[in-house]
Amino acid sequence: MKDIVNKADIIALKRKDNIFGLISERYGDPPNWKREPGFISLSRIILEQQISLSAANAHYSKLKAYVKEFDPMEISKLSDEEMRNCQISRQKTGYLRALSEAVIDRRIILEKLESQAMDLTRKQLTAIKGIGQWTADVYLMFCLQEKDIFPHGDIAVMNAAKELNPGLDNEELKELSVKWKPYRSLAAFYFWFFYPRKRNRSFAFDDMTT
Repeated sequence: MKDIVNKADIIALKRKDNIFGLISERYGDPPNWKREPGFISLSRIILEQQISLSAANAHYSKLKAYVKEFDPMEISKLSDEEMRNCQISRQKTGYLRALSEAVIDRRIILEKLESQAMDLTRKQLTAIKGIGQWTADVYLMFCLQEKDIFPHGDIAVMNAAKELNPGLDNEELKELSVKWKPYRSLAAFYFWFFYPRKRNRSFAFDDMTT
């Protein structure tokens, strides 16, 4: 599998922009966060939308403990009440059902995503209700280790990037991110790594990649 964080790419990215060298000098380099590709990881990313990772992990753990197997067939059988008892919101209940049905109907074959073009993978993912660009970006980066994605919809990444590039707005940062091609995923990992450590916080991704 491709690795977003590797020595050669780190050297190349630092040559493109010295802000990554500054992060490295102060805090070190980010780990190569990975998640196992497949239904469970994609479901967890859906649960992580717009809430803290710790809360999402608690909801996932409760749901996982309730079902016999955390797979599309079992998830699709759950009633609204059962989902609610596992702390899954009505909206995310709909999203998990939509994903489960897409997998069951083979409208998407998750096992094939790693071997096909990224644009096709993104198109197939975002065709499923509840999977937008952010969810697709996170799956592509963490599960498929795609190297050239910059998640403009991620608040922590954008805030960290703006903090290190004072005065830039979101559109200007989009333009700046082109400079980091073809290592934009690595750039995002640096920003995710930098943001909590500057504030003396642990980063929830460190506990969420299994």
